[in-house]
Amino acid sequence: MDISNLIQTVLIYALPVIFAITLHEAAHGYAAQHFGDNTAAMMGRVTLNPFAHIDPMGTVLMPLLLYFSTGGAFLFGYAKPVPVRFDRLRHPKTDMIWVALAGPAANLVQALLWGAATYLLISNGISERFFLEMCKAGLLTNVVMFAFNLFPLPPLDGGRILVGLLPWRQAVWVSRIEPWGFFVVMGLVITGVVSALWMQPLMHLTFGLIELILSPLAALLP
Repeated sequence: MDISNLIQTVLIYALPVIFAITLHEAAHGYAAQHFGDNTAAMMGRVTLNPFAHIDPMGTVLMPLLLYFSTGGAFLFGYAKPVPVRFDRLRHPKTDMIWVALAGPAANLVQALLWGAATYLLISNGISERFFLEMCKAGLLTNVVMFAFNLFPLPPLDGGRILVGLLPWRQAVWVSRIEPWGFFVVMGLVITGVVSALWMQPLMHLTFGLIELILSPLAALLP
């Protein structure tokens, strides 16, 4: 593997990934605090300090090992989840939906900002490849995080949203999956089920939505 290409890729993705992870987790903490649970605040997780959210294994070591072992074909990682006591929320079943949505929403907003930055750079005649590639990386990273975290299986955000939306009996049944949910999701990722049936369709729709929202900026291009 070309070390220079690896270093360049790491430098291009480092800032977008750090922002994507930090703002995603902080958004959960801010939302939980807003709806009555200050657990994350007491543990110092309602912060924009990336070191509070980075997991050495899941955020650094695992993605690098996967990048090397698969030649960049497969990447997976995770941050330290923000602790939320759903029973401390003022309306646990409905408030958990908003707390769970906060993380993906933060990624969607960031994707829009990276996309807007791309149009603004180009419209102002800035063609420096490094900055354009960073904007592209920021857009892709956040769309991937947005789509993946909405997969409707606990402990992902989409699973918690599903639990909040379902009637109590069905919600309890789905919530029981959470202790094994990570392994189920990993199995579905490795077999390509998540990519083919969830990620690709949702990412396609998300890119289309972003393009529509940013269409006024696209009109600025020469």
